[in-house]
Amino acid sequence: MSNNLNNHPIKYLGTGRRKRSIARVQLTPGSGKLIINGISGESYLQFSPNYLRISFAPLTMLGLNKEYNIYVKAQGGGLTGQADAIRLGVARALCIINPENRTILKSEGMLTRDARIKERKKYGLRKARKAPQYSKR
Repeated sequence: MSNNLNNHPIKYLGTGRRKRSIARVQLTPGSGKLIINGISGESYLQFSPNYLRISFAPLTMLGLNKEYNIYVKAQGGGLTGQADAIRLGVARALCIINPENRTILKSEGMLTRDARIKERKKYGLRKARKAPQYSKR
């Protein structure tokens, strides 16, 4: 079960970010469990098949669904941002496991950080771009 002298299982780390979310992902050889912040992934992501599909996408693409357990520390943002952050973290960890995975994942856009974030509010406006109503008279 353990490979090195300190009796620790092998861990592959990857960090994913999206909007305001940060996911620190650990991949360990296992049976395909997803644990997010100490809770099962299904209940944390509210049993949403879409969020679960997004989170497992890199493993599914490489056919490694039941090969690794995913342990995640997620913080910030909402479930959409966290699911996308988990996907990026898993993809980065898979590149560490086998550098040949990189070409497959990169061609599918799994290693691209989505840089879209909320635009800051400007002074004189109600939001980033919404202006107060204009009155001619």
